[in-house]
Amino acid sequence: MVRTEENVSLIDVTGPLTPKARFADAKAHLAELDAETAGALVSAAADVSLILDADGVIRDLAFADPELGKIVYRDWIGQRWVDTVTSESRPKIVDMLREANARQPTRWRQVNHPAPEGPDAPVRYCAMRFGAERRVVALGRDLRALGQLQQRLAEAQQGMEREYARIRNAEKRYRLLFQLAGEAVVIVDAVSQRVIEINPAAAALFGAEARRAPGAPFAELFDPASRQAIHSLIAAARVAPRIDNVYAELAPAKTRVLLSGSLYRQDSASHLLVLLSRAEPGAGQRDAQESNLLRVVGAMPEALVVVDSSRRILTANPAFLDLAQLGGEGQARGEPIERWIGRPGVDVDVLFSNLKTHGVVRHFSTVARGELGSSEDVEIAGVAAPDGGEPCFGLTIRAIGWRAGRERLGGRELPRTVEHFTELVGRVPLKNLVRETTDLIERLCIEAALELTGDNRASAAEMLGLSRQGFYAKLRRYGLGNLDGEADDAD
Repeated sequence: MVRTEENVSLIDVTGPLTPKARFADAKAHLAELDAETAGALVSAAADVSLILDADGVIRDLAFADPELGKIVYRDWIGQRWVDTVTSESRPKIVDMLREANARQPTRWRQVNHPAPEGPDAPVRYCAMRFGAERRVVALGRDLRALGQLQQRLAEAQQGMEREYARIRNAEKRYRLLFQLAGEAVVIVDAVSQRVIEINPAAAALFGAEARRAPGAPFAELFDPASRQAIHSLIAAARVAPRIDNVYAELAPAKTRVLLSGSLYRQDSASHLLVLLSRAEPGAGQRDAQESNLLRVVGAMPEALVVVDSSRRILTANPAFLDLAQLGGEGQARGEPIERWIGRPGVDVDVLFSNLKTHGVVRHFSTVARGELGSSEDVEIAGVAAPDGGEPCFGLTIRAIGWRAGRERLGGRELPRTVEHFTELVGRVPLKNLVRETTDLIERLCIEAALELTGDNRASAAEMLGLSRQGFYAKLRRYGLGNLDGEADDAD
């Protein structure tokens, strides 16, 4: 024990210090407080302070928080305290008024004040009697903030419980799916390469080896000749989102299977989901043939592109990338084909309309445009993919501008419409351009029919769907052939 200054109680420094519930000598220190000062201290010490008479009627009050007063105060002065609270809080007010005395305050009790709008306002009170008239002072602490926190906590707990229930139900569904799936599934640890779990379909596929599968190295379930392929599958799955079409043989049954793998993370660990299926006879040979076909398509000098039903590019070979002046396939994938092929608003609509109607298009002449501004005449052959999958179209695009000579018909060069008539636009009326174009096409068709029939005019007329008289009239109009004698017979 150590003695401190005079008139101060002794403190045991060897033991723990216990905080005091009240002042040791309040009379000596607070005797000079007047009523105004005491009222200011009381109102400052609580959010709401009430002065009640001996019967529990409110005679005066103070709100430290004006917002709380706006919510609950409705002319309380002159009302009984018990009438300002909700029905379930009234027994607590009665108990506090009964327990209030001059020696010590009552224990804190939470009551609710009804609000005109919104939820009730919770306030925590204690009370104490004073003076000869046995008045009561009640000090209240606003619990709205605490109530809001409790409400948010309760909502968060309910949300967590709902989320846990959803996860448990999802896990139950996927566990049931894992057990009932007809496809063999194996889960492998991507680091240790050991089997974590297999489903019944995989157990049936492994046969006798299934008993030692969980915990065993995944590669040891396969024939020694196939283990390198299994190691490569796991290594590739660590860097690629999915690996498909890996062939291997199971040990010791020598059963040939096809494997596909996909990596996923769970509990900060990487796992590999492997799907196994029996390989059909000759599957390996077909796979090699398909690989050869893909290599040939990639090396073709003619551009090849596959587009979906909305005309967006799915894949393209290097020749198409060269034609479109692109640096890689990623720049073309997902873009509309008309960005590089066809005259705006004309050719592409006609091309795909014919593909959807007939399934095949040959010798479709149009223009290919490059990203760097080049333009080249091309010829397109297209085909619609067979039914059974997502609709798509395959197009081969062959450049024709490099040919040594243009196609000729009857010793005359075919006109190139855009180049031939563009110069006349603006100088010649449209109806004249249309009439001259029609005459030119008629003349070329007649010359072609005569050439194809060996200058047999009757056959040429039948080929063009004309009568002999109409055919001879057009021959006279265009000055084709020697019509002496025959014209008279035709008449």
